[in-house]
Amino acid sequence: MELIRGLSQLEKRHRPSVVSIGNYDGVHRGHQHVISTLMAKSRQFAAPATVVTFEPLAKEFFMPGSVPRLSSIEDRAALLFELGVERVLCIEFTADFAAYSPHGFIQEVLVEGLGIQYLCVGDDFRFGKNRAGDFNMLVNAGKQFGFDVTAHDTFELYGVRVSSGRVRQALINSDFRLAEQLLGRPFAISGEVKQGRQLGRTIDFPTANLELAGSLVPIQGVFTVTVAIEGEGSFAGVANIGQRPTVGGSENRLEVHLFDFDQDLYGKTLEVFFHSKIRDERKFDSFDLLKQQIKLDAQLAREELQK
Repeated sequence: MELIRGLSQLEKRHRPSVVSIGNYDGVHRGHQHVISTLMAKSRQFAAPATVVTFEPLAKEFFMPGSVPRLSSIEDRAALLFELGVERVLCIEFTADFAAYSPHGFIQEVLVEGLGIQYLCVGDDFRFGKNRAGDFNMLVNAGKQFGFDVTAHDTFELYGVRVSSGRVRQALINSDFRLAEQLLGRPFAISGEVKQGRQLGRTIDFPTANLELAGSLVPIQGVFTVTVAIEGEGSFAGVANIGQRPTVGGSENRLEVHLFDFDQDLYGKTLEVFFHSKIRDERKFDSFDLLKQQIKLDAQLAREELQK
């Protein structure tokens, strides 16, 4: 399993391959359906399954802050590896890449870079300068260079196509049950625990702080969670995503309080699974009022998780 960061990192050993191209944000059940097809083709052609994706997403590049992200590139790769994908090629989406000609992308990336033998994309997939490349161009290129091309089958839930946008909307609506059905697992955010201001320790509610690295996430507020801790197991807790206005916070951060847990977590990787929303984040008139609310939040989270 290998995360290839950038076109400059492609080597001879990355050829041949069977390929799917897409954002794969969240690696939801529709994506999983595509990967099952890709894995079958990997066995058929005896070639490694490779997913080509982008960072930032194209829409993020042209409209910064427009897309609440479901997963980081590291999380996307990990989820794809779990499905059997052997390689994830992450292409940095820049102005230069946006100006790449469609034919250049096919020739240099797919044919010469990946030794493509099979390609699976959406039938509405567009690529290259001015989005001039389309599915028909890929089909014709396949005939020229000797690789097969097929379009994704649509995967539906309750008669509606499963998409990253649909997952985002479910999370914005705090419909965590629907989000879990669309993803095939509870929505989660992963990260390394960083040093915080340790204000929680002053009220016996220590928190693990995970920086969101400027990413726009689809949820804000206070939530019931379970947390998988690297090398430790899984624990119940309560989490806040927001800027912590009562204590003068300015950056978006995920803070997690684990119930009945008092070990040092600095430097450990946490995977935080979200189950229900307790309330929106808001600014309190005093730190004492915030402390009272945090205690209430924790009690509500315990009761909710016990159900």
